[in-house]
Amino acid sequence: MPASQPAQAFVPVKEVRSGTIILKEGGYRGILMCSSVNFALKSDDEQKGIIGGFQNFLNTLDFSVEIVVHSRKMDIRPYLELLRAREDKQQTDLMRIQIREYEQFVRGFAEQANIMTKTFYVVVPYTPAVVTAVKSAIPFLNRGPATQTNTSDDFEEHRIQLEQRMSLVAGGLAQSGVRAAALGTEEIIELLYRSFNLGELENPIRLSRT
Repeated sequence: MPASQPAQAFVPVKEVRSGTIILKEGGYRGILMCSSVNFALKSDDEQKGIIGGFQNFLNTLDFSVEIVVHSRKMDIRPYLELLRAREDKQQTDLMRIQIREYEQFVRGFAEQANIMTKTFYVVVPYTPAVVTAVKSAIPFLNRGPATQTNTSDDFEEHRIQLEQRMSLVAGGLAQSGVRAAALGTEEIIELLYRSFNLGELENPIRLSRT
């Protein structure tokens, strides 16, 4: 049998620098974290406005983007510990009983239903020269990166081009009432770590690609 390869061999990321993902084959990726919109609570006119704004946003793009959702099971243990601490500080038996009953309710509800949190991202690509695509286990890295080697001289130029695209995407999303902020280097590294180290508490999924 062939010798086992280290996990790094299957990760298409070369490095993360200045809030930019540099792929091994030369492509660049920027990530925007986006707010959510409670569409169901909007009026009919507001819903039409959101849909129209999103359509206009898609029509203005001349490059592909990918929408990614991180679905994560919420850990309520810190909250339960906070309730227990509050219970110990109460001066009356009635307040201690009420907090204890509320804690039991939260614990029972969490055991019966999966309480999930969702975080939304838009991945913006920039590829100086496109060649053969390389498939990755993580959906938002599958974008046909280039084999061109990036040097320190041209990195800044490519980063500026990517930032211009990200500004365009953020402005377009604002038409639908969605706020978008670019992730920094440490935030991207944390997101990539979670994506490549899946556990029971979270599950990143691809929502759509356009």
